[in-house]
Amino acid sequence: MVSAFTAGNYSFIPAVFQYSSGAAADPGFEIERVRFDRLLPLAEGFATAADYIRSAGRPLTSFCACELRSPAAFTEDGFRAFNEHYVKTLAEWEIYDGATNPVARSNVCPEIDPPAESSFYAFSFTRPKADAPPSFVIAGGAEAREGAGSYVERTVRYRDLSLEGIKDKVRFTVGQMEARMAAFGFSWTDTSAVQAYTIRDFHPVLADELVRRGAVRSGLTWHFARPPVVDLEFEMDCRRVRRETVI
Repeated sequence: MVSAFTAGNYSFIPAVFQYSSGAAADPGFEIERVRFDRLLPLAEGFATAADYIRSAGRPLTSFCACELRSPAAFTEDGFRAFNEHYVKTLAEWEIYDGATNPVARSNVCPEIDPPAESSFYAFSFTRPKADAPPSFVIAGGAEAREGAGSYVERTVRYRDLSLEGIKDKVRFTVGQMEARMAAFGFSWTDTSAVQAYTIRDFHPVLADELVRRGAVRSGLTWHFARPPVVDLEFEMDCRRVRRETVI
């Protein structure tokens, strides 16, 4: 199911209170992705993003996705506490209404040289463009099934780091990306960039589980980072964005 967020000129896949599963620009609009040259602490990142969006003549409600970096994987309680803090700014920007959050997000944890606090790596927003081709950002997803229950209950091959365990984790995550894109009517052939986040060696399953499925048609960016919750091992996100900027 896809919902409209008319104030931001994009549609989104509803998920949980902290993020949506993806955002896609409305016709006549495109998504611009802006990556910071250095990580910015959360508050500074939000403020800098706000300045950039306003300078582009856009409302803050056009903010549609972000990519975060955190010091280390959270416990479930810690992750919820972080998310409750994170959505306060989105509420101030009249994006989060206390229940539904249209903003797609990834939040991963660099294994080497992590930031001292949760920080911004990149953000995306919509801007008008009459002849814009479709653009979308799919939120980060790991090997945890959606729905009720703890991460322990929902994690595919929980704590299984065998080759077969990694294979099933990767396969599930790739399938999750495919399902999210399909909700917007897209597939791997539409992507302009795909990112993977793990500290585990997934090369033995790369050809069968990603390449043969078309997931790396534009290459694959591997970030040596953990997913945001303890004992998750493999995360991905993907996008179709023509305009990308580094500031």
